[in-house]
This record gives sequence, structure tokens and C-alpha cells, in this order.
Amino acid sequence: MVRRLIAYLDSIKARDPAPRSRWEILLYPGVHALAWHRLAHALFRARLYFLARAVNHLARFLTTIDIHPGAVIGRNFFIDHGFTVIGETAEIGDNVTIYQCVTLGGTSPDNGVAGKRHPTLEDGVIIGSGAQVLGPISVGAGARVGANAVVTKDVPPGAVMVGIPARPTMIEGGKSEKRFVPYGTPCKELFDPETQKIEHLRCEVEALKAQLARLLAERGEDPEAVRDHG
Repeated sequence: MVRRLIAYLDSIKARDPAPRSRWEILLYPGVHALAWHRLAHALFRARLYFLARAVNHLARFLTTIDIHPGAVIGRNFFIDHGFTVIGETAEIGDNVTIYQCVTLGGTSPDNGVAGKRHPTLEDGVIIGSGAQVLGPISVGAGARVGANAVVTKDVPPGAVMVGIPARPTMIEGGKSEKRFVPYGTPCKELFDPETQKIEHLRCEVEALKAQLARLLAERGEDPEAVRDHG
């Protein structure tokens, strides 16, 4: 029990350089919220729904973090700061990091039957501050969701999602970085949405040029001569 707690605190220390000791981490609202959730989830699984909800409401009042008792959460889950909402059928893997003001929200089933309505976050996922991950979708292992992104479709493993609606950056899925990336998105020009648009347009122009060159070659015309007359 003590070893697991120490391992958990050390996993947070590895993702957050702010605390000077494990004792500081024990004051984090995210740590308290997870502890309360473990109790509420045990009560929920025992079908003591009212008691589970009572613990949930107490935890929300104390931490500003609302985790439904039914949510399934793996090991080393870290909520950095608060004001986070996690829905009933959400599933969270190991070593997942969520920043402030994140919602793992649900959708209302059209047929009115309760079922899987909230996201599944696989191991090592990072969700940036203010992001909204909505519906019964899956966020693949090692994927990162940038700040304020709105995700409504499945995310492949290792992808970096930005924007509204969220779309992958130029980093291919499955090529996640081994190091921890705070807030889910590297602070580089490569990941800026406006830079992404320009780069995509440049690629389209190059593709059109290549297509035009092939057409001219089929007609026996010199692309360079056509370009000079144009």
C-alpha cells in the first residue's frame, strides 16, 4: 500500500517539476479527488449508489473536480489543478494526465437507453487544459490533445490533436514522443494551427504542379516552356 502510494507520487513528480517533495504532492486537489473517487467507485460497484453519489458530491465540493463514481480509472492518473469533469462511462488507462478545465463528456443515446456515452483514454494520454473530449470515442495510447481542442472522433495512438473540431497535426499517429510533453502540445512553430494550414496549402500546390507536369508530358509539351509563357 505504502509502496504503491510512493510510486504514484513519484509518477506525478516526473510530470510536474513544481513540487519540492512528495509531501507537497499530497496537498494536490487531483490527488484528493482520485482518493475520494476510489471510495466512491467501490460503493458504486457494490450498488450503494446513493452513498457513492454522496462521496462524489463531497469530493467535488472539496476539490472542484467532478468524477462520476461509475468512471473506471487506471493507475497513476494525474489531474493537474482542478475544474475537471469526468462522466459515468469514461474509462481511463494507466499514466494518463489531464490538465485544468477538461471535460470527458457524454452524448445522449438516441434510443434513450443508457450505455457507453463517454470517452476511453488509453495508457499515456495527455489532455491539455480546456479540452473537451466528447462521446463514446477512443483516444489511443500516447496520444495528446492540445489546449481547448474539441475531440468528437477516435484519435489514433500517438497522434497530436489541435483545434475545433480537433484534427491531427503533421506528426503521424504511432510516433509519440518518449518524453513527457506538458499540456499535450509542444511549444514549437511546427504545431501552430496557422503554420499547419500554410504547410497543407503548400503541399497541395506542389501536388497540382506535379500533376500539371505529368499532363504536359503526356501531350508532349515542355513544362518549362509553358511556365515561361505563363
